Amino acid sequence: MLHLSSFMAHFILVIAALIPILNPLGQAPIFMSMTSRYSADERAILARKVGMYGFFLLLVSMFIGIYVLEFFGVSLAIVRVGGGLLVATAGWQLMSSDPSHSVLVSSDERLSEEQLRQRAFFPLTFPISVGPGSITVAITLGASFKRSGLDTVLIPLASVLAVAVASFLLYWCYRNADRLLKLMGETGTIIFLRLSAFILLCLGIQIFWNGISELMAEFLIQHWPK
Repeated sequence: MLHLSSFMAHFILVIAALIPILNPLGQAPIFMSMTSRYSADERAILARKVGMYGFFLLLVSMFIGIYVLEFFGVSLAIVRVGGGLLVATAGWQLMSSDPSHSVLVSSDERLSEEQLRQRAFFPLTFPISVGPGSITVAITLGASFKRSGLDTVLIPLASVLAVAVASFLLYWCYRNADRLLKLMGETGTIIFLRLSAFILLCLGIQIFWNGISELMAEFLIQHWPK
């Protein structure tokens, strides 16, 4: 019973940490905006692949992310700076684009399966859906795991299950993005898409600023210690 309680507690912890920052429902309009010129079948493929790629990206970040960063000598602050710039750039492109045109593909272009896979990963999975914020959270969760005894198996299992649930919610919201937006009508959809793009831009700037602030704090501590 104690181990089951530990399993559920960790499952809820990972879900509670990831869902707010992944924000599948809030990201659905952005996905729809960036894939508005695709067919329904192509959007379904993209939504499924984003869910799959997001699942593996979060798992890799959670279980080996901290070791990869240490190997290359990259800090989480640098990840936030670079990722923040990518997210802000994507938000700016969405804000400055014509809402009647997709920012990814022209009206007469039909993408191959390979091109769909590529665009499903960048930019739809990274950095739009699973960006520096969620990657940082996943790395932090992985670095804080304390495993001993049966928890050596249960904690990773709870983590995998929680990431799977979060990724499925991401897929479901993207898969039904067109239905969600139809409820708002054409004008409401355009307004909501613009607001979502602006929020994405602000999030990118916030993530960038958080990274810069950490780097500045580290610099001050190193060069002007108390």
